[in-house]
Amino acid sequence: MEVADGPFLTRRQELGAASARSLLLTVLGEFVLPAGGQVWTSSLIELLGDLDVAEKAARQAIMRTADNGWIVGSRIGRETRWSLTEEGVRLLREGRDRIYGFAAEDQSWDGRWLVLTVGVPENSRSLRQRLRTQLGWAGLGATSAGVWVTPRVDREPEARRVLEALGFSDGAWSFIATAGQIGSERSLVRSAWDLDQIEARYEEFLDLVGTRRPRTDRQALVAQIRLVQAWRRFPLLDPALPRELLPPGWSGNRAARVFRERHAVWAPRAEAAWHELTRPV
Repeated sequence: MEVADGPFLTRRQELGAASARSLLLTVLGEFVLPAGGQVWTSSLIELLGDLDVAEKAARQAIMRTADNGWIVGSRIGRETRWSLTEEGVRLLREGRDRIYGFAAEDQSWDGRWLVLTVGVPENSRSLRQRLRTQLGWAGLGATSAGVWVTPRVDREPEARRVLEALGFSDGAWSFIATAGQIGSERSLVRSAWDLDQIEARYEEFLDLVGTRRPRTDRQALVAQIRLVQAWRRFPLLDPALPRELLPPGWSGNRAARVFRERHAVWAPRAEAAWHELTRPV
């Protein structure tokens, strides 16, 4: 799944906002992938229209996704049927695993930290931004220039792939460590991540989701897409810290519970609407 370019959006309305292409990827991952990987243009146009995407923008999103090599079209009569490519399946599966794994129950923590040091040339601003975005997606936070940490030591292979892809492997080191007697881990967390900002985003998510009460199957389908669309931002924003390092009453726990509950409740009706939308004429 695609991710945001920066760590935070600045206005409340942007939590619910989404580009046509981003919404299309959510539809592909949530419904097309589990249903066998094929869908008609007309079905996508109609559903994206329900999501307030104009037909021209929807068609452009489809073509951009095809240009990226994630879907491929085949003409059947006057219609085009789109199929997920091998790369598209990989992309969407990784996105789904991250989204639903992130919403899972809290994992236990053994007290160890992954510490990563990376040297980035001062004149490589764009590379520094890419490094920040991709290591942030992997759950790492920067405590100072060139020093990254996460209590999820299993993220080391992912961090290594990021460094290799960006050409930063030489001169980088990783360490697995536990905290000593100087300083506190909660202060370390506060220096690496803006927890107040992240919690504010969770509160916005809860406000938006709390107003949705779909009455029909089609409304449930639209609500499900918007639910996943809003939630998929959080694996980038939130480092998924263990409970021991979070402030009391952390809103992210409640938001994850609401996401799981709403998704489970709306799923049968959303699936029914999807099958009705995509059934052969």
